[in-house]
Amino acid sequence: MTTSTDRILIIDFGSQVTQLIARRVRESGVYCEVHPFNKVTEASIKAFDPKGLILSGGPASVIGIGTPKAPDAVFTLGLPVLGICYGQQTMVAQLGGKVESSDHREFGRAFIDVKDSNELFKGLWNKGDREQVWMSHGDRVVALPAGFKIAATSEGAPFAAIADDARRFYGVQFHPEVVHTPQGTQLIKNFTHGICGAKGDWTMAAFRAQAVDAVRKQVGKGRVICGLSGGVDSSVVAALIHEAIGEQLTCVLVDHGLMRAGETEQVVRVFRDRFNVKLVARDASDLFLGRLAGMTDPEKKRKTIGAAFIEVFEEEARKIGGADFLAQGTLYPDVIESVSFAGGPSVTIKSHHNVGGLPERMNMKLVEPLRELFKDEVRALGKELGLPDEMVGRHPFPGPGLAIRIPGQEITREKLDILRRADTIYLEEIRNAGLYDSIWQAFAVLLPVRTVGVMGDSRSYDYALALRAVNSTDGMTADFYPFDMAFLGRVANRIINEVKGVNRVTYDVTSKPPGTIEWE
Repeated sequence: MTTSTDRILIIDFGSQVTQLIARRVRESGVYCEVHPFNKVTEASIKAFDPKGLILSGGPASVIGIGTPKAPDAVFTLGLPVLGICYGQQTMVAQLGGKVESSDHREFGRAFIDVKDSNELFKGLWNKGDREQVWMSHGDRVVALPAGFKIAATSEGAPFAAIADDARRFYGVQFHPEVVHTPQGTQLIKNFTHGICGAKGDWTMAAFRAQAVDAVRKQVGKGRVICGLSGGVDSSVVAALIHEAIGEQLTCVLVDHGLMRAGETEQVVRVFRDRFNVKLVARDASDLFLGRLAGMTDPEKKRKTIGAAFIEVFEEEARKIGGADFLAQGTLYPDVIESVSFAGGPSVTIKSHHNVGGLPERMNMKLVEPLRELFKDEVRALGKELGLPDEMVGRHPFPGPGLAIRIPGQEITREKLDILRRADTIYLEEIRNAGLYDSIWQAFAVLLPVRTVGVMGDSRSYDYALALRAVNSTDGMTADFYPFDMAFLGRVANRIINEVKGVNRVTYDVTSKPPGTIEWE
């Protein structure tokens, strides 16, 4: 846990968007953590020493039997409290108010009418204002506890926002953490900075220093091995741990022959030549492609690649004499997702996709210096550590690599070469257009289809290729990127002219759901 002076504790009741509360708080420069409601006690609150508490939304109904409640200490320790949706309802119910199920439910965009001024709305909303928010509730507050006043109403919620300035208790029925509440981020900042008095001084520079110190204390004189894929997470982990313990770290790069053009060389260049990291680069492409020969089923491909990776990684670990610790790029969303709000923290730490099963097999302890960070914070830390922008800002890339971008067909070197050349052109044109950083993920897919074409005076019978680009915040949902047709025409023309073996290019306009981001 960070030693940052100011912090906010978010008590989770199982909302699907609790992570967004944490992101909004951190974006304002205040450190926070998400803890499940049933693991929070008066002692744990005091130990965390927060400047304030936020109660999240959740799927349960306050009026049910045995439903989740906030610990009594939340309301007796003298700390500011903000209840959001279910958090507002349980606060009201626990403090003597009343919540009922309503026939008038609100899901989606709604408008609130501001009825009175209060510290939560200070400098943001005034009496008489009408503001857009995002609602998602069936139950609603119908009677307030003593000390509270109505701050805002909506068509379906007579107490859409409530305030007790004296005790610094506030509740909102809507969700300020989602982008559909346009001024929600500022509302949360009013709570963390204005009401709680947080200074907003949590920075990546501060986190870097704390993380380096923590790694040194954990590892001592031990040796650490890190599976380096070239992805953002493993790259930042490697750079951070190397700064902490230097020669005690050895990185292993397993080239399975399924990387994009130039990626292996870039990783070696950055870490071995620029950072002077001990790096073992193993070309295992013959092994992986041999194991994949004749295989078309996507799950078999994934399992085969994963098993081969563990095999090669273990071989290289034995060659260097083993290690005491395994470094992993576990992020905070992984930690939160491994915690059930009903069942408490999982006893099994979620393993990185590249090294799943290794800690148990190799009897090593885990070093996870990024487990307090979200993805965008990891990128910020990478820049703080001096990693090049093209590595820190790289689009997500699947562990099985290009193998799952050659769907429904056998993986061969010829197909990989075709796909690499096409993918390189596509990404090059995206960068030339200044769009790379505006897109969550973009890639090409070699389809299991050959089509008739006319090239020069001859007919061709070559592969069809699909282009994919999506925007997303977390990969859970995604919308296709709306390229203009001139851009797509330019990319298609280049691929067909420069990549032998492709005579048709399509663009995938499927969102997630119903589709997935990757094709296989």
